[in-house]
Amino acid sequence: MKFEHKMRGNVSLGVNPIGCKQEVKNQINYVKEQGSYEGPKKVLIIGASSSYGLATRISLAFGAGADTIGVSFEKGPKSEKNLGTAGWYNNIYFKQAAEAEGLVAKNFVQDAFSHETKQDVINYIKNELKDKIDLVVYSLASGIRIDPDTGERINSVIKSIDQTVVGPNVNIQKQEFYEQVLEPATEKEIADTVNVMGGEDWLLWMEALKEADVLAEGAQTVNYSYLGSDLNKPYYGDGTLGQAKADCEVKAAKIDDLLTDINGRATIVVATAVTTKASSVIPFFPVYCMGLYRVMEDNGTHETPIMHQDRIYRDMLYGDKPEYDEKGRLRPDNWELDPEVQSATEALIKKINGDNFNSDLTGYGIFMKEYMNLSGFDVDGYEEEDITIEDLLALEY
Repeated sequence: MKFEHKMRGNVSLGVNPIGCKQEVKNQINYVKEQGSYEGPKKVLIIGASSSYGLATRISLAFGAGADTIGVSFEKGPKSEKNLGTAGWYNNIYFKQAAEAEGLVAKNFVQDAFSHETKQDVINYIKNELKDKIDLVVYSLASGIRIDPDTGERINSVIKSIDQTVVGPNVNIQKQEFYEQVLEPATEKEIADTVNVMGGEDWLLWMEALKEADVLAEGAQTVNYSYLGSDLNKPYYGDGTLGQAKADCEVKAAKIDDLLTDINGRATIVVATAVTTKASSVIPFFPVYCMGLYRVMEDNGTHETPIMHQDRIYRDMLYGDKPEYDEKGRLRPDNWELDPEVQSATEALIKKINGDNFNSDLTGYGIFMKEYMNLSGFDVDGYEEEDITIEDLLALEY
């Protein structure tokens, strides 16, 4: 079977399951090369199938020896023309690797927003895991939320607020560099984005887990955020995404109060800019990454999701190099926000145009390789396997 990668605008189409298997293996090998570290042993990861969530799961399992429960909404294969999603295969190949080393790796491929999924996970913890959770990671990235009470479908938007933003972007499919105009969001769009991408569901998860008495003494929970810099503030920090991230901070305080009697803690982790499927569709963000990645790669500080997440848990959250700001947020994004890095990034972005955006002058090649890796393409160490659709259909998550 041949696997083909295509683009529709900046959206990746197609998946290479064997490439996904190799990419999971590569990330596992990276963590093992760093050695083991002391960390949590029973972990629930909500949004576990790709990017931040998958990297977190791999670091905690193969670095700290954690048993993990992953929740994600993915689609499996149906035919040679419909092979499902990369996250589907990431879940499977992670599970195979973890179980081969004697670790628990339970996958729930369900809607994380639903009450039923929360109850299914709680039942599993009580009846099968039979141990309490000491870390809950909320890493859900979804543009749509089905309200668990009303069934209403709510859509988020990536827009600015109270201002029209104009800036450079790239159409990856057409290989075109162009000027994008981003119109401001309506009040309803802002509210809907907070509903989908804010902290409400995180709080609902923690309330359900606490009420069910499945959280260990001293249990921690983290939620990944992104603040960015002045270079992307108009469309990110000051936009609808920024409003959603601010809501997560409000909910973190409520979760802290909820966990007081078990000495638990909620932490907002302000992560750095890394390549995710969302990175290509956030307005203007690909060009920001092209500038930033080139500068940080040249400085020796550029990180892929697995490098970043492993540093967060190994060195910061469970290590001896934590960096918190005045609001109690963990700040592994300090490398990105270093004034010299930002100054160099800004200078480079001003030089990027239609003739050079995909040249070695920029980090375009770095960005695209990492983006292709998300779907199992252009993966280091990849070797073709003779596999059929029947083989893929037989895989169990």
